[in-house]
Amino acid sequence: IPTDLLFTMVAARETVPFPAVIEALIMILAFELLREAGVRLPRPVGQSISIVGALIMGDAAVSAGLIGAPMVIVIAITSVAIFAVPSQADSAAILRLVMLVLAGAMGGFGITIGLLAVLVHLSSLKSFGFSYLAPIAPFQPKDMKDSFFRFPLWKMRTRPNGMAKNDVTRQGDFTPISIAKNKEN
Repeated sequence: IPTDLLFTMVAARETVPFPAVIEALIMILAFELLREAGVRLPRPVGQSISIVGALIMGDAAVSAGLIGAPMVIVIAITSVAIFAVPSQADSAAILRLVMLVLAGAMGGFGITIGLLAVLVHLSSLKSFGFSYLAPIAPFQPKDMKDSFFRFPLWKMRTRPNGMAKNDVTRQGDFTPISIAKNKEN
């Protein structure tokens, strides 16, 4: 962190009477209240009230000295990042609260324990009879061709290992020429 930025952040924290964990908890709960209120109002009104309410509450909290400006920025970024995967917004909000409590109680060790617990939970899940983290856990190198990067369809001629024991070949001709012909039709 650049020295000038560090001094600015320290100066913002000097006037705040609460520890960072309580400060973050207050901001997260306020944001969740605004989000829930926005969901229950008609769509155009709900969005406007959520945005205006967050701006006014954030500014008022900083002006009153209850919350530091850097904390408002951090909570705003994490709150917006939750909506990167909209279907997981509720579970991400709960995980954020749990991780905040663990970090406040045990510091970096608590964060590590929380991340390990999430990883263990994800590795124990099954979806349609397959491990949720397959082919990464259990590791199956043959099926890794569509895990991190999307391979071209013509490269993926076989199904994943556990999916079809008898018929491992995918249906259809996925050569570049046949794909182009299908697009024309």
